[in-house]
Amino acid sequence: MLLMSFFPHLVAGPIVRASDLLPQFDRTPRLTREMATHGLLLIVWGLFKKTVIASEISVNLVDPVFFDPSAYGGIDIAAAVYGYAVQIYCDFSAYSDMAIGIAALLGYSFPRNFDQPYRASSMQSFWRRWHISLSSWLRDYLYVPLGGGRKGLISSCINVFITMVLGGLWHGAAWTFLAWGALHGGVQVIERLGRAAFGDRKVIPTVVGVLVTFHIVCLGWILFRAENFELAMAMLQGLGRIGPVTVLTPLLLTLIVGGLAMHWLPPRAVEGLAERLKTAPSITLGLLVGAAFLLIEAVRPEGVAPFIYFQF
Repeated sequence: MLLMSFFPHLVAGPIVRASDLLPQFDRTPRLTREMATHGLLLIVWGLFKKTVIASEISVNLVDPVFFDPSAYGGIDIAAAVYGYAVQIYCDFSAYSDMAIGIAALLGYSFPRNFDQPYRASSMQSFWRRWHISLSSWLRDYLYVPLGGGRKGLISSCINVFITMVLGGLWHGAAWTFLAWGALHGGVQVIERLGRAAFGDRKVIPTVVGVLVTFHIVCLGWILFRAENFELAMAMLQGLGRIGPVTVLTPLLLTLIVGGLAMHWLPPRAVEGLAERLKTAPSITLGLLVGAAFLLIEAVRPEGVAPFIYFQF
């Protein structure tokens, strides 16, 4: 009952399995200074990503453009697509960070759920970095039971495609989610066939792989965000439309660029900062965390958009 009702992951935190939590429940939780510092920093970082970056981009760029793409030019539409990529990452990783942080304050350790997904150079790598707890769940409870890669290349391709399509349907019974899953599955099939044909030879430079993968993911986000195929097609057609820039502001551009730049920070930046601060006096840590909360409150937009994944 404690596993099923444990507060930090109950609503939408990382999918924490019994094998991870039950051994921790068997021990008396002990809150160390390192866990407390790490937990507080994760909560602050998640709060910043959600309330400052994701909410601003959602309310002032993504929502209006996706509501009526015909009213905007190509630059605004492209900005909305890139903006949604940043919004969904900051939104989703934010509540994962906050759930992990809250668990840490209670003396428990949750697994990492995001690992700089937009720097992935392949779709397979993307899913090893994006919503890690869900992708590993899909692998262990769909892909492997279907046969995985045990029966050869063709069977492996079929199984990964089925897994991704079902992963799309998990988000909702809509053709757009089905197409989103099929896109991700189809690209992974192409990647597997390419690896089988070329082996370990590096055919595409890493930077090209990152750019191609990111834009395929962004294409998928159009399907993911649009309420129907007509809206998704209107977004795609509008990308080539010449028109005035009406919603993209310097602030929104800065938030989009900053949200993408996060993926090239040191991989364990928060953990590294926590390591440096764990020996700081308690009053210093308290003042820093309090100042961060006040700063976030001062710069965030009015109101906060709902978490995207709360609908699934």
